[in-house]
Amino acid sequence: MLAAAGIPSSHAQEKWPGKPITYVVPFAAGGTTDILGRLISQRLSPMLGVPVVIENKAGAGGNIGSDFVAKASPDGYTLVGGTISSHSINVSLYAKMPYDPVKNFAPVTLIGTLPNVLVVNANSPYRSVADVIAAAKANPEAISFASSGSGTSQHLSGELFKNMAGVNMLHVPFKGSAPATQSVLGEQVTLVFENILAAIPLIQAGKFRALAVTSSKRATSLPDVPTMAEAGLKGYEIVSWQAIFAPAGTPALIVQRLATDIAKIIQQPDMKNRLLGLGVEPSGAGPAELGAFQKAEVQKWAQLIKSAHIEAE
Repeated sequence: MLAAAGIPSSHAQEKWPGKPITYVVPFAAGGTTDILGRLISQRLSPMLGVPVVIENKAGAGGNIGSDFVAKASPDGYTLVGGTISSHSINVSLYAKMPYDPVKNFAPVTLIGTLPNVLVVNANSPYRSVADVIAAAKANPEAISFASSGSGTSQHLSGELFKNMAGVNMLHVPFKGSAPATQSVLGEQVTLVFENILAAIPLIQAGKFRALAVTSSKRATSLPDVPTMAEAGLKGYEIVSWQAIFAPAGTPALIVQRLATDIAKIIQQPDMKNRLLGLGVEPSGAGPAELGAFQKAEVQKWAQLIKSAHIEAE
């Protein structure tokens, strides 16, 4: 019973969780949000005693899947893998948003933070950030960059790069990291500022050449790759993040149970090492801390987008 679990209910015989939980990934399969969602759901399911099912709902920089969860019943059976794009950037980048990233969600857990890494195809002639800038200045139509959708950290990484380097590059948005990286692997697009988690396997396999990370410090998982500042763009910094949200109105005790269990998963030694190896700095911050962090991120990105003169979609 819910009462026995410390979670009140108007239906005395009901209990939570009593059926499968849907974990919505608002991007295509194979990207960072999808990988983290599957890692967590595999361990969360036995802890809760019910299946935690990943459902990919890609499109509009995470807006489609996030909107689905924003409008879902706040009963603890629907979650979303929220990101820096879907839950902080998009509200300043899209002229019409179908949801409010703060008001329409209950923060659950911050999974962790991670930089993006600027990569090109291993066969590319560009071997440094300076090479890319020089090519873009010599021929404004020579360079294109992929992203997992308008408003994503990959997109904003490219826009900030353009602004700070004083160059033009064509933005080519996709419905997730997997198709974006495939476009660079297939040499249809020049480069991508990919989440480090999704990029590392391709870098290690020799398919991508890493030129720079977007964080202010080098990534422990890619120690030989310079930061963007070291590569010539001083002051450049973008750090992405991944979190979990429920619909606004989800009972606080359910949110706290989820937050507690997910934090335990993130802090398990083998999971922590796995995340670090993928370039993710594990967090596990709970509802209150995530909520404050998210609000600050919304304000920060609103200011950055305005100062960089990035037009709303």
